[in-house]
Amino acid sequence: MRSNVDPQKIEQLMEALGKESRSSGCIYFTGGASALLIGWRTSTVDIDIRLDPEPLGVFQAISNLKQELNINIELASPQDFLPPLPGWRDRSVFISKRGQVSFYHYDFTAQALSKLSRGFDRDIKDIEAMYDQKLFSLSKLRDCFDAILPEIIRFPSLNSDLLRSRVENFIERFEDQGRRNNESS
Repeated sequence: MRSNVDPQKIEQLMEALGKESRSSGCIYFTGGASALLIGWRTSTVDIDIRLDPEPLGVFQAISNLKQELNINIELASPQDFLPPLPGWRDRSVFISKRGQVSFYHYDFTAQALSKLSRGFDRDIKDIEAMYDQKLFSLSKLRDCFDAILPEIIRFPSLNSDLLRSRVENFIERFEDQGRRNNESS
């Protein structure tokens, strides 16, 4: 059984992947890894990443690092569960560059939509934390959902009506909360 991941392990992972990769590329962190690096969680069970473009040698490095650091590394990102959001690369947040590899937080709007599609308690808490940290806007969440709606049919496990309801409920809740905060100021 692998140990939980903390921010120091992610730092070690980035340093090692930067050294081991033999070409340039980008690695996008998503889910718990982003939560750890930004600070709204203290641990996660695995590190979810997307390689785009894939640095040469990265898979051998990942295989070795999973053992050395005793961590789980999964190839997973929002676009494995939802249609890719237009402009996701532009909205991804740069973390650092190690060697020839650039590290990013995968687009937080896409992460929020992906978590809303699952709807687990931890996912909802993560979305609330992302929103509280102003990592995405309600209007962008709505716009991106509308943009991918015609493509959701390509993801049979998604229920577009349920996802729409979750998106609308989340937006309404935080718009109402914002109005109440403005009224009390």
